[in-house]
Amino acid sequence: MDASPTFRTDHLSRAVCDGACHVQRSLENRVSKKSDIQQEPEVGFEIVNRVGIVTLNRPRALNALSHEMIVRLTQVFEFCRNEDAVAAIVLRGAGEKAFCAGGDVRAIYDSVRSEAVTESMWLQFFIDEYRLDYAIHHLEKPVIAFMDGIVMGGGMGLAQGAALRVVTERTRMAMPETRIGMLPDVGATYFMGKMPLDVELYAGLTGTTLSGADAVAYELADICVPSAWLRDFMSRLEALSWGPSESAIESLRRAFAEPTAVAADSPLEVHRAQIRQHFGTTGGIQSIVDSLRKDALTDWSTETLAALTGHSPCMLEVTYRALLRGRGLTLAECFRMELGIVFRTISEGDFLEGVRALMVDKDKQPHWNPATLAEVDGGLVQHFLASPWQGGLHPLADLGTL
Repeated sequence: MDASPTFRTDHLSRAVCDGACHVQRSLENRVSKKSDIQQEPEVGFEIVNRVGIVTLNRPRALNALSHEMIVRLTQVFEFCRNEDAVAAIVLRGAGEKAFCAGGDVRAIYDSVRSEAVTESMWLQFFIDEYRLDYAIHHLEKPVIAFMDGIVMGGGMGLAQGAALRVVTERTRMAMPETRIGMLPDVGATYFMGKMPLDVELYAGLTGTTLSGADAVAYELADICVPSAWLRDFMSRLEALSWGPSESAIESLRRAFAEPTAVAADSPLEVHRAQIRQHFGTTGGIQSIVDSLRKDALTDWSTETLAALTGHSPCMLEVTYRALLRGRGLTLAECFRMELGIVFRTISEGDFLEGVRALMVDKDKQPHWNPATLAEVDGGLVQHFLASPWQGGLHPLADLGTL
């Protein structure tokens, strides 16, 4: 089993520690300029009745995670871990649209393309993000994640480590990384492994959007409540009396779980037989595509086939193998595997082209390399799955060992 982690700063590079100090000073400077919404801290924090309220505060960017936010979140969670006055943490997103739409992919793209940014600098974003996500999974104090609205990529990485994962009727959850030549990361090869294999492969390969009810049905969330119920949580939290005979999470559940909530039906269940038929075997991506082509008379099959044939062929094959492999790995091992794949796909794979086509030029005509599934050989897939670092040189070598 993975050992419980800490947020010790000796896990961060000197550059990131210096960056944390810079972020702290910047945030302090911004407090005096609250008249300008763009100058507000990107991570808000307050304590209410022994609960630390952590707010992702980039609503105009759907609360997408910048590196500064990751460093600041690490500081806030470290404070909460050590502060006796904090018994639990609520993690939420600002605005009406999203909990967190993921990492700031465009910023990562720009940093990789910049001649002034070294390889180790853009890689540090992922190292720090994975360390934060891993530590949330093992935090001694309960974390409650409000996954209201859009929850993708890096937002899933933050929320899936929570002790109580709350979704709503507005939740739109996805791991759509194969669309941009990436794989579902931030621990997805671990937490998606809790799902039935056919559903995991379907969601991980196509990047399909799941509802709040889907998330509960397939173990990516614990409870589904009306979005309006979450808007009033602060008053319930202030009135909460901590029961002497119950755990912190039991006390908090009374504030966040609606007493009369009725479980909604999972929309994904409508297509579950088809998902099981096409994604329920381990014959490889080509066998899935061939199976869908034979069944292309339905709208679902046609849409699913279009998604698979439009995504990076190489990363579809790599993702397929990584998801299968992740089902037998620890969380720390999954993070180490994912970091190696991310390093390779950004430095030599399809990531830059995928982001260019979908987010920069927006021509939606990515030139994948290789261009087809038939051209992706086993040696190339194994190259992406093989760690770029040997033994103790892996940036996450100590994860799960302290």
